[in-house]
Amino acid sequence: MPATVFDPPERFVAGTVGPPGGRTFFLQARGGGRVVSVSLEKVQVTALADRVNDLLDAHAEGAATEPLGDGDTDPLEAPIEDEFRVDTLALAWDTERRVLVIECHDADPEETEEDALETLRVVLDPVAARAFARRCGKVLSAGRPACPFCGQPLDPTGHICPRANGYRR
Repeated sequence: MPATVFDPPERFVAGTVGPPGGRTFFLQARGGGRVVSVSLEKVQVTALADRVNDLLDAHAEGAATEPLGDGDTDPLEAPIEDEFRVDTLALAWDTERRVLVIECHDADPEETEEDALETLRVVLDPVAARAFARRCGKVLSAGRPACPFCGQPLDPTGHICPRANGYRR
């Protein structure tokens, strides 16, 4: 199974392309002169950020996990072409090295070319992992605001709110 490993990456970030309501979410890793982008769902970015924070809180005691400053705020590197669509994410804490390992697996490896990338593995120290999780939070919060009544995303023209018996809000 072909895999690309960044241990450690020069840069690993989450980002989006497109307007709120029509965004495509990406993870992008850079290192060794190579940039790899994979696409995934918003809910996967949310779960990934939450679990990264949980693993750091549980296993990185005594290690510095707070990034300096605002972290990486630069946009994704162009051109943004996904190597594959992420189906499965895996997280692990390497207790020997005290690093977090994130693996992204292809949605359908049967359909890819024989030498195509099927797994992206990124190894992050605790500070880089916390910075990654924070950036994920910023990317997620940059979308459409939530309806104060039902919690669904609001379009610029409003939306039909189920809590308002179908009236537009």
